Amino acid sequence: MNSQYTLSHKLFFLVSFVLLLTACTAGDTQFTEQNQAGFFYGLWHGVISFITLIIHIFNDAVMVYETSNTGGWYDFGFLVGVTSIWGGGCHMKCKSVKDKKTDKEWEEIGDKVENKVMRKLKEWSEDEETTGSDAEWDDIGEKVEKKLKRKIREWAEKE
Repeated sequence: MNSQYTLSHKLFFLVSFVLLLTACTAGDTQFTEQNQAGFFYGLWHGVISFITLIIHIFNDAVMVYETSNTGGWYDFGFLVGVTSIWGGGCHMKCKSVKDKKTDKEWEEIGDKVENKVMRKLKEWSEDEETTGSDAEWDDIGEKVEKKLKRKIREWAEKE
């Protein structure tokens, strides 16, 4: 009984909140050619645009955008309202701090592994008796280095 009592209160407050939000929606009769919607109404209509869009689907009297407006200032307010609530799309390309840190860590790991492998290869080549020329060992070293770099990057990108 207590949880249902709480649920009914939550539903009441939700309905009240939605009605309060839509009390000053676009398409209201308060806006006329003499009393046009300005910047702040544009800002408000931009903020509640998603809610008014849903209501407009079921009720043609509620509009998303006020046609009796002051022009550029209303449009600017509407645009600021929409982008302040829904974002401007810039965070699609921006990396988070966590992603930047992870990328940096992987790069450091790759560099450490690469250095260690190269050091071990150099030690190994110095311990072996050289049967070929130094140019031959340089060529082998370059090939190994390129292949290791490629494989490390492929491995790191899988994660």
